[in-house]
Parts: sequence; C-alpha cells; structure tokens
Amino acid sequence: MAAWPKDVGIMAVEVYVPSQYVEQAELEEFDGVGAGKYTVGLGQARMGFCSDREDISSLCLTVVQRLMERSGLSYQSVGRLEVGTETIIDKSKSTKTVLMQLFEESGNTDVEGVDTTNACYGGTAALFNAVNWVESSSWDGRYALVVAGDIAVYATGGARPTGGAGAVAMLVGPNAPLAFERGLRGTHMQHAYDFYKPDMVSEYPVVDGKLSIQCYLSALDRCYSVYRNKIHAQRQREGLDKRCSLEDFGFMVFHSPYCKLVQKSLARLMLNDFLCHPSPDTESGPFSGLEAFRDVKIEDTYFDRDVEKAFMKASSEAFENKTKASLLISNQNGNMYTPSVYGCLASVLAQHTPQQLAGQRIGVFSYGSGFAATLYSIKVTQDATPGSSLDKLVSSLCDLQARLDSRKKVSPDVFAQNMKLREETHHLANYIPQGSVEELFPGTWYLTRVDEKHRRQYARRSVSDDRPLEAGLLTSSNAAEHIPSPLKKMPRIPSATAGPEGLVISNGDH
Repeated sequence: MAAWPKDVGIMAVEVYVPSQYVEQAELEEFDGVGAGKYTVGLGQARMGFCSDREDISSLCLTVVQRLMERSGLSYQSVGRLEVGTETIIDKSKSTKTVLMQLFEESGNTDVEGVDTTNACYGGTAALFNAVNWVESSSWDGRYALVVAGDIAVYATGGARPTGGAGAVAMLVGPNAPLAFERGLRGTHMQHAYDFYKPDMVSEYPVVDGKLSIQCYLSALDRCYSVYRNKIHAQRQREGLDKRCSLEDFGFMVFHSPYCKLVQKSLARLMLNDFLCHPSPDTESGPFSGLEAFRDVKIEDTYFDRDVEKAFMKASSEAFENKTKASLLISNQNGNMYTPSVYGCLASVLAQHTPQQLAGQRIGVFSYGSGFAATLYSIKVTQDATPGSSLDKLVSSLCDLQARLDSRKKVSPDVFAQNMKLREETHHLANYIPQGSVEELFPGTWYLTRVDEKHRRQYARRSVSDDRPLEAGLLTSSNAAEHIPSPLKKMPRIPSATAGPEGLVISNGDH
C-alpha cells in the first residue's frame, strides 16, 4: 500500500440498452416534419426507450449484475460504488443504496460512495471520484465500481428525438488497460440555465436549445485550452517543447446529445488548433484553404455557418479516423445522458482490435448542462497479447453490434403511447406497471410494483433464454474470475449463478 498505485483506470466495461427502439425516419413521418430532419440534421438513426417496467434503479441493477457476472467477480472485491445519474425518483434515497441489495449475499456492506448529480456530467464526476479513491490513502486494495445511467425523455416536440436510455458500468483499479493520464484534465464550470429540471413531478426538462449548444461548444473550447496548457507544461518539464493538437489523440470521444453535434465538436477542436498555431500552413495539409479564417474570434463562431462548414470539411478525415466509430451506440440508441460519453468509449473499444488500440491516447470530453465539463485523456496499455487485460476488455464488448441488432423495433405510435404512459404514471404510488416483461432482454431487472408508500420492488427476468444478447451471461457463472483483485488481498469466489426469475428485491423501507 506504500507504493503509489500504477496505471489507475478502467478495467472492465458493461453496457445496457433497452430492448425496444423506434426508427428516427419513421418518427419524422409520424411527427410530420421534413424527411431527414432527425436522421440527417441530428445524425440519429434509432432511439431506444423504456416502458414503465424500467426505471433508473432497474437499469443500474441490470448493468451492475451483468458486469459482475461477465467479469466473474465477487461482490466482496468492491470497496466503492458510486452512481452518476440525473434521473431522480427519490429526493433522499440514492440509487446506490438500492444496488446494495446485490451485495447482500456476499455479506459486503463496507462499500463507500453514493450518487452524484449534475445533468450528463454525473457519471464523469463519479468516475473521477473512483480514480481519486484508488490513488488516495483511503484505498483498501479493492476495486471501485462506477455506474452511469439515465432515462432521457422529452415532451412532445422538437427535442423528443434526442432522447434515449441506458446504463454503463465501469470497474476501476490499478494496472488497468485504460489508464487515466495523471494531471491531464481540463475542466470548465459555469452557471447557465441551458437545460434543467425544475418540475419535481415530471421527467421532462426545460431546454434552451440554442443556449445549450453555445454552452457545450464554449466549454469544449475552454477545456481544450486548459488541457493543452497542462500537457505542454508537462512536456516542458520533460525537456520537450511540443504543442498539443488533435494529432496527439488516436481517438477522440465526446458526450453525444446527438451525432451531428459531435462531428461539429471535432471540427471545433481543429478550429482551436488552427487559431492557436503560430504559423499554420494554409497551402497544404489539414489547414489548406483556411487562411480567410485566421483572424476570427473563437467566441464569435458558435453559430457561424461559414466557419462550421469549412472546418467540418477540413476535419473530415480526422473525424473518420478518430471519432466516427464512437457514435455507434449514440446513433443507434440515442442520448443516454450520463452514460453517453462512456457508450461512445465502449463503441470505440467494440470496433477495434487490441492491436489497433494498444498505446493510443483517447481524448474524452464530458459535458453536463448547468454547466460542468472536463476534457481528459486515457492511455491504452501497450500489451495487446491474447489473454491480456486489454484483450479481455475488447472481447467483452465485441458483441455490441449484435446486442443492438437484437432489439425489437416498434412503431412511432407505440413509442408515443409508452411516453404518454410514463408521463401519466410517473411518481404514482400504489401502482403496478403495465409494460410487458416478455419484451425485456433476459437477465433484465424490472419494476414489479410501487406500494402505497412509494416503495419500489424489482424482479429479474430469467437469463435462461436462447437470445444471443446474453451469451456471455449464460457461460459466465461457471467461469473462473478473470480479473484478479488489485492487491490479491480480498477473499475470492466465483460469481454466483444468476438468480431465478421471480427473485424480488425492493428499494428499502426508508
């Protein structure tokens, strides 16, 4: 314990998306808007959604149990669990405390952490807390588990197609295949009412769309500037005088409210590089033909179509190589709020081999309205050999496309009915959900009832189903643990066999 933990970062990742989706092209027709408004204008193809059978606690129960089962980990090996979410179903009781029911059989109640909330930034704050815990004097040698989950729904209108739902769980520890680069975080926080949820009895936010885009892009500018200054100072201490640019990142992932904004954001980073370069080459290379924009002021360009078009074109190759792959889940499932940027990270891992990822720097930009933002970087381990931690991490996500393809498409009318049902039953007491349990993926936790005191009870759908989504779960219960304990100190047991259908847990009596 005397030595500073090395290469603290992400050991394992699990993703959960709902089992149903609506086609954005069909939603365009249903909503009576022009063809391409959602699919081209926003860059969205499909949107996942939850019936009233799922809430934030059930999403998080599902993704945590999946990660533990697929990793073959004992619940005793977790010493910190924190949830990042903005989907609030109780103003006092945390979602983390609901998840502690998964730990009961192990007898482990010594688990730090609660919930963290600030729009879409809560998952990143929870992840930073986990990394900081492992690197601190408080660390007891066990793993930290971070869960980011949300249900993103909007009232009928132009914002509704930017919804989505899902959860991502991440295991944090030392000697990780995805290590956080120490000291390289650029953060910007500021007060603004760009997106907020003042109505405590509604799931719907109040959104100022134009202001939200401006806040997002201005935060990106500020965070990138701070990050570049920090890495430049770090390099100078090492005797180097090399400036930071997009070229320093093998991959760049962003919080994704919708895919088109991510493409604009990468172009924004190139604009920053261009304006900060002491003497950019406008005759050849990526800055070719951009001399007309040399004297623009960055704060005047948020909605400048000429600048946007020129730099999206100039950054098109960088987008294809560094960012496009990250948009798989975002394009197919929509905005998941706190898990959004980590769904983008998982998408990169799922679509590249360990050899392609090894040694790369991955830039991560996280944004949450109100607003809070950080740009940080992850360094991928050099070890891509079969059986390595990187190989296992990539293998665990290789079925991501198959999972997305195994979902059920529903009509826009059925989607609208589900949204209306959620709207009418949100926060009802003495309520039994009406949604079909059979439509859920095997192994999914779901809400069984809300009693007269608003106490929620959950059950898990059986995993004994032949659908391909759960192939990893069906075999994991008998597998030996494949992620060793950080300090080899904790008692180790194989994960328990998944519980039978009908196993019921609640969200407690308080």
